[in-house]
This record gives sequence, structure tokens and C-alpha cells, in this order.
Amino acid sequence: MISPIRRPAPLAALALLLLSTGCLSGSSPTRTEDTLSEQQTVSIVINNLGLSFPDGLDENNNPYLRYIEQSTGLDLQVVTPPPEVYEERLDVIMSSGKLPDMLHTYEAVWFDHYLKQDAFLPLDELLAAYGPHLLEKIPDELWDRVRHNGRIYAVPSLNEVIGTELMYARKDWLDRLGLEPPETLEAYYEVIRAFTLDDPDGNGRHDTIGLTMMVDLNRSSPFFGAFGTQLNTWFERDGQLVHGSLLPETKKALAYLARLYNEKLLDQEFPLNLHSNLYEKVENGTVGLFSAAWYDTRGPIAANKRRDPEAEWIKLAYPAGPDGARGVEGKDRIRGYNVIPAGTAHPERVIRMLDFIVDDYKNLKLGFEDEIWRMENGRMVTDFDMHDKHLYRGIYQSLVDVPDPDLFKQRLDSLGDFNLYDNLMTIHEHVMPGAFYGVPTPSMSKYDKPLSELHEVLVRIIMGIEPIDAFDQFVLDWKRLGGDEITEEVNDWYRKQQQWGGS
Repeated sequence: MISPIRRPAPLAALALLLLSTGCLSGSSPTRTEDTLSEQQTVSIVINNLGLSFPDGLDENNNPYLRYIEQSTGLDLQVVTPPPEVYEERLDVIMSSGKLPDMLHTYEAVWFDHYLKQDAFLPLDELLAAYGPHLLEKIPDELWDRVRHNGRIYAVPSLNEVIGTELMYARKDWLDRLGLEPPETLEAYYEVIRAFTLDDPDGNGRHDTIGLTMMVDLNRSSPFFGAFGTQLNTWFERDGQLVHGSLLPETKKALAYLARLYNEKLLDQEFPLNLHSNLYEKVENGTVGLFSAAWYDTRGPIAANKRRDPEAEWIKLAYPAGPDGARGVEGKDRIRGYNVIPAGTAHPERVIRMLDFIVDDYKNLKLGFEDEIWRMENGRMVTDFDMHDKHLYRGIYQSLVDVPDPDLFKQRLDSLGDFNLYDNLMTIHEHVMPGAFYGVPTPSMSKYDKPLSELHEVLVRIIMGIEPIDAFDQFVLDWKRLGGDEITEEVNDWYRKQQQWGGS
């Protein structure tokens, strides 16, 4: 019997899709009895990413799905478990004995766990026969990362961006208080203090937040980068890979954030902030500075400017630490995994579907020309209402995303004057890439849950519930609860990479 894996579910949907996808209008091809009779059934389980459908449409009835079906001759039967418990529902499905033709996961640990139980079909022959565009467009080094014992076991989907966060602040607040945009940690402290205590909005009330973050220390990456580290990232130190959460520099970053929290300069509710809470605080004009996602200029920042025409936001330099370090957490190049359960009767249908998605990139990424976008004087123009109404398309297109840099820039520029492409270029220039990029090691899968839960200690340190020296015990506990085994496996992988020239 296949044993399930239990781990905390990811919190947020991928907001990149909220920007990058368009729609198909009601004039798109519709299903007919003749085409249905010719279709071959494919059942798939995918994540809806928290995206909603317009009235009258759902995951099995919408123009985008009909377009894929009519183009491939397939009849897609789609199941979308709630994103909050997605991997747990996948566990139930894997144990049920009634398996779909394909499952998609964004969790590498989940993929590796079932891979090691021989739960998936190898795909090499199927790809050679039915996936020419997949093999052409997905780089060889990423196929290597989904191999086990020399065979391919997943079709990877790629991240379109390699980092997410950059600093934004209210320029009108800086001007009102006579402050310059901060560049060092010390200058950041002074701005955060003034934004909290010196009535930057001029309303005579003590109702502003100098800095906000999110649950699980999301939106804190630049402050760790100022000390030359990142949480949950492996770095090379003296020829060995070490876990960034354990570095002495991490303790210094925690002390900096703990000082802000103790002085009530950091949002006292940050451990409870979901995306919706953070967005609301920014939109309502409560927040003066935060580590924004690259797309927030089109989201909460734009909403705040609509609410308050005097609000002006500017991009800041990443905070520089005592030794001049600055940077931001990088993202894995692989975003998700498409797997076919062992025993699937017609796996070739799955590969045909994925091959179509990767080949029809422009239509499926943007929607049909002259319906949600058009070209005017050599520039792409997007119909925002249609774009936003039909964001649900992203749950299908993202199954196998392979970025096109030229199309990417055109699309971002078409979404309006939100500095989206410029934001991403800033992030890309300051990403601190992890040195480990293999599939999860056996111990990562084994100890994932207790080690993830252990990171709660870091939040307690910032809140002052635990003293800063509790970090030293955190390091010992992390090693004892499986971290030493993981570190050994990661370094075995690293040595092999060095021997093979890093390929």
C-alpha cells in the first residue's frame, strides 16, 4: 500500500498567474456532440490556485478547456481539490486505489515521496513518441532533475521568475517627514521608526505601520539578505553546503527584526497576516514600507493610489547590512510536476495534452488575439476587464509553463504602467541562488514536517516570546530532528555535481 505524506499545505496561490493570463471569450469554439464522440477521456487532478470562475463556468465547463479538448481530441475530466489542503487530498487519492490519469503537484517533497514508492510511470518512451515539443522546450538539465535510476518520472513546469520580493515605500511619507530613501539597515530602521511614530500621513492619529510582514516570515527576505543569508536555502561555505536557516548571520537578522517588533515598529500582527490582510493594510494607507512582491504595484499599491490620489510609492534599494551584503531569496527553476500513476491505461493521452499546452504557448498564455489583447502600433494592448475576469485559465496553462522572454516582456508591458518588468529585472540582479537544486533527498521527505514546524521558533524569537539565544537551541534541534542526515545527503549530491562538472 502506498503510504501518504503529511506536511503543511502551502498558503498562497501563485499570483504570477493573476497577471500573466488572459481569457477566452464566449465566441471561442464550443463543444458539439460530434466532437465529443471522437474524444478520448483523460482524468486529471490539478490545483485551482484559489482562482474563481465567472458565473456559469467551472473547471469542467469553460472556453479554455473546450479549446484544449477540440485541439487535441481529448475529453478532459478535471478535479480541483481545495488549494489549502491540496497535498493532503492528493494523499487520499493516492491511497484510494482509484487513480486519475495525471496529477499535478507544486511540492517537490510530495513528488519525491511517491516516486520512491514506484507510484509513477516512467515517461521516456512516451515523451519520445508523443512529446516532441516538451523535449524541445524544456532544458535538458531540468529533465535530469526529474530522473530516478536513469528514467524520467515527471513533466516539469518552469518558474517564469527567479525571485519575488523587492522593497517599496511611500515617497509622499518620506517627503512629508524630510527623509531620504533608505539604503542601509540603519537608515531603514530610522525610516520605519518615523513611519510608525511621526504621523507620516498627517492625520493626527497614531495609526500607521512602519513595516509589515506575513505569516511564516513571508516578505522578510531582504532583511535576511542584508546579513548574507536566506531561510531554507543552501549555501556553499568552505566547500560544504550549509542550511541558511542555521547560519550565525540568520541569528543577527532575527535580532534586527526582534528589535523592530519589541519597539512596536514592526506590525504586531505579522504572524497572522495572510495575503489578504497585507493587501488590505497597504490598500487602506496604513503601511509605509514593506517587501512587496514584484506584481504588488498592480495589486495593493495600485489600489492604495486609487483610494488616495496623493499616495506615491517608490522602489527602494535592498537594505545593505554591516558588511555591505544585500539580496533576496531565489526561486527554484522548477515550479511544478506532472506525474502519471503506475497502471494508467492510456498515458499517451496525458503526454499529448501537455505537449499541446507547451506548443500553443502564446494562445494559451494570453488568450485569443483581438479578444483579450491586440497589437496597436507594434505594442500589445490588453483588455483589463476580460483579462481579470478570466484569470482561471492559468490553472491549465501553468501545468507546463516554459517561459518566452520576449513574449513575457510584451505581456507585462501591456498590463499597464506598473513597472512590472523593471521590478523583475531588479530582483534578478539581486537574487541569492541556492546551491542545492536536486530533487529532495530521502531524509528531506522523511523529516519535512517536524523541521518545518520547528521554524516557528524563529517567529517566537522575533516576537520576544523566546530570547535571541533560543536560536542556538533551534540549530541543535534542527540537526537532531533529521537535519544532520539531510546535510549529509545534500553534500553527497554536491560532491557528485562537482565531479560531473555541475551538470
